[in-house]
Amino acid sequence: MSDEAIDMKEVMERVHEDKELLKELLQIFLEDYVEKKQALEQAVAHQDFEAVKSISHGMKGASGNISAKKLRVSFLNLEQMAKANDFASGRQTLDLIDQQVNELKDFVENNFKPKNFSSRLLD
Repeated sequence: MSDEAIDMKEVMERVHEDKELLKELLQIFLEDYVEKKQALEQAVAHQDFEAVKSISHGMKGASGNISAKKLRVSFLNLEQMAKANDFASGRQTLDLIDQQVNELKDFVENNFKPKNFSSRLLD
């Protein structure tokens, strides 16, 4: 697996080389994560396995859509923890996801500098 936040070759094929579409997809992903992060953390803290399973499943799919392979694996791991009703390493996985999302933000900032990209996402 590449060390890059996203697999550019794969995602550019997916968006038919349309960088504007890719910028939009990345912005949507990051905004969605900002909204889902708090709910995910609360669900893990309260051992709400169904909520974690649902949120992580959706974010796993969204990560795959933008070819963020490391993030996809992390959300898959969290989803599997929820299915097993075991959050022994849930906090550690949430911290890893945050780190990977920050890497994605840095990647976007360094490679796209999209217009009208929400500055709160790049802080």
